[in-house]
Amino acid sequence: MAFAVLAPFFAALFAPLAVAHLGHRAGWLLALVPAAIFVYFASFIGAVADGQRIVFLDPWIPQYGVNLSFYLDGLSLVFGLLISGIGVFILIYAGGYLKGHHHHGRFFSFLLLFMGSMLGLVMGDNLITLFVFWELTSITSFLLIGFDHTREAARRAAIQALVITGGGGLALLAGFVLMGMATGTIEMSQILVQGRLGEHPWYVPILLLVLAGAFTKSAQVPFHPWLPNAMEAPTPVSAYLHSATMVKAGVYLVMRMQPVLGDTVLWSTILPIFGGATLITGTLLGLRQTDLKLMLAYTTVASLGLLVMLTGTSDPIAIKGAVLYLVAHSLFKGGLFMVAGCVDHETGTRDYTRLGGLRPLMPITFGAAILCALSMGGLPPFIGFVGKEVIYKGIAGIDPAHLAVTVVAVVGNAMMLAIGAAVALKPFLGSLNSRMPKDAHEGPMALWIGPVVLAALGLVTAVMLHTSDVLFFAPMADAIAGFFVDFEPHLVPAIDSALALSLVTIALGVLIFFAYEDVRQAVDRMFTAIGWGFDQGFDQLIRALIGIAETVTSLFQTGQLRRYLVVTFVAVTLAVFPPLMFIDGLPEFGPFPDLSFYEWGIFVLAISGLIAVIVAETRLTAIISLGVQGFAVALVFLNFGAPDLAFTQFMVETLSVVILALVLTRLSVEEADHRALGRKISDGSLAVAAAAALTLTLIAVVSQPVDLSLSEFFTTYSAPVAHGRNIVNVILVDFRALDTLGEIFVVMIAGLACLALIRLRTRRQPEAEPIRQAAPPFQEVAE
Repeated sequence: MAFAVLAPFFAALFAPLAVAHLGHRAGWLLALVPAAIFVYFASFIGAVADGQRIVFLDPWIPQYGVNLSFYLDGLSLVFGLLISGIGVFILIYAGGYLKGHHHHGRFFSFLLLFMGSMLGLVMGDNLITLFVFWELTSITSFLLIGFDHTREAARRAAIQALVITGGGGLALLAGFVLMGMATGTIEMSQILVQGRLGEHPWYVPILLLVLAGAFTKSAQVPFHPWLPNAMEAPTPVSAYLHSATMVKAGVYLVMRMQPVLGDTVLWSTILPIFGGATLITGTLLGLRQTDLKLMLAYTTVASLGLLVMLTGTSDPIAIKGAVLYLVAHSLFKGGLFMVAGCVDHETGTRDYTRLGGLRPLMPITFGAAILCALSMGGLPPFIGFVGKEVIYKGIAGIDPAHLAVTVVAVVGNAMMLAIGAAVALKPFLGSLNSRMPKDAHEGPMALWIGPVVLAALGLVTAVMLHTSDVLFFAPMADAIAGFFVDFEPHLVPAIDSALALSLVTIALGVLIFFAYEDVRQAVDRMFTAIGWGFDQGFDQLIRALIGIAETVTSLFQTGQLRRYLVVTFVAVTLAVFPPLMFIDGLPEFGPFPDLSFYEWGIFVLAISGLIAVIVAETRLTAIISLGVQGFAVALVFLNFGAPDLAFTQFMVETLSVVILALVLTRLSVEEADHRALGRKISDGSLAVAAAAALTLTLIAVVSQPVDLSLSEFFTTYSAPVAHGRNIVNVILVDFRALDTLGEIFVVMIAGLACLALIRLRTRRQPEAEPIRQAAPPFQEVAE
């Protein structure tokens, strides 16, 4: 299982090489990777259908309970099959769509990286492992959305997607941490066995944090703008990420958490409200568009809202309807996105107002579009029709909650039917539009094989409904509900309220389609009148964040070293003094120790250096006097039997004084101290306060009993583990090797900064030369 999940990452390394040798035909070769993964997952269909739950565990960071563990049940298996199966056709499609692109190999690598990330997400059992793959999907989608990085719109869309989904990821991590603390485990399979957390005191923060992660990833209102803006990516990205995979990651998480966090008043309130709002918002915004990809993108937003709303009801039949619709949506929406890409690729535009009459020129693409649109509209005999029937069976009711959900579902599905019909019919029917930028013709096989197969699967899964239900839909619904869902869907509908709602949906959708232009213009006028939108709000939020950052930077980063020191010393004083006072931590001073004559000599030397620093009239004198303090400390080390530390201190102080003296002699700085008396008093008072705070803290620390456990550890393991008997050296170069390396880098960077200051010192300007006549322009500029 680990190899199956990680195989796309390895394939991504070789994708550019494959393109270099095979060109656009490399897509067929690379498609063998997800095809093999699909076959591997398919081998578990029988076992999962029989009710087995399979866990694969490879220790990763065992001391922290983090494992590379994967959990296979009906939910993760169906997602794995969708990701790998559709991924086969996406890679083939990408080979034809981006034929000749100079970054074709890079694009294949990004796609495969994303594929591996999605597989790890849906298969992940360990919450930390799941989160790692969750964040990888955000990073790889950023790379894919911003693939055409020369365009500002693509860069903005990529950043917006990363900010929104990345912010949700941080909330999700916090939710996972709380969930692990509440359950005592971070393995999802074990959490599912423990059951619901609805009565736990941490339930509310866990739920809100997890939903924040899910809602941002699945583009729920108000986090939805990133998804339609992501249509700036090439069409293979839209067909894969924004129909069948990434956008459903949030839905997957909600479905996975249903047995743990679901079936509570809060769950059944938040999810239907946000899901219903997303469904209506997405369809209305979709009606406003004329770009085929944007029309499909907004209906994807709407479909995600529908899935969240259905899962939030916690009704087992509604959940079964959500399962059917999720699979149907992956098939018809992936196909329609690829159809839109074919039209764009062969005509040069995606605006349906500039398209028409393509049916005789692109008959295969037209056939795939019709089949996908029929499933999207919920018409028989396609799987979309079965899904709509089961949805209405699960949500139909006369109480206010069921009635509201039903009305929202009917209206939203009707508008999606009209949009799907517009995508499938308007570019192909009618007379040939003379405003098309290119002469259209049927695309190559790589472009139409994907939509044809996905459209056919939408029909086959419905015709073979019993088999599909036993192998896929029933195990998936059982995994989401947390128990056996005793309901079998049928292709031939019963004469009941669900059929009536389906007929109302179809009738309303047909009416909207025949009045499509009037409806589109009315919706456009409505949103124009509203003016403000969440996409605009995102820009305002980012501008406000940048404004706050600039204000804070201008306040603190003034370029004045004195102000930096003042802020630092004030912060240190305030951070140390109040805790010492509030927790009664001020130390008790004992009698002054009985010092020997040479110890008095060290003490007098330190005091003399301090006085010399204070009374010094120039900076150079103060630096040299400050070195006396360091030498006094070195003598203390030497007195207490630490000659190696004393030698190190001597070297550091000597080098510091020499380097600072050299810098001051090379830089044009004012030697004398011309501060006013008031400034000197305030600076001195602050210095004394900060020094007193640190001194009291150190005295309080050393007055406590000494804990020798760390010393004993280093003494015990320095020789046998690090093979060194000088414990201090072993600590520096073995136990704290990375810390020491970091300190070396800090010193190196500081040295480079000093070198830059020396090189940028004020130089004497050369005297101006007489102006020569008839000097060429470039010579004038150079002079």
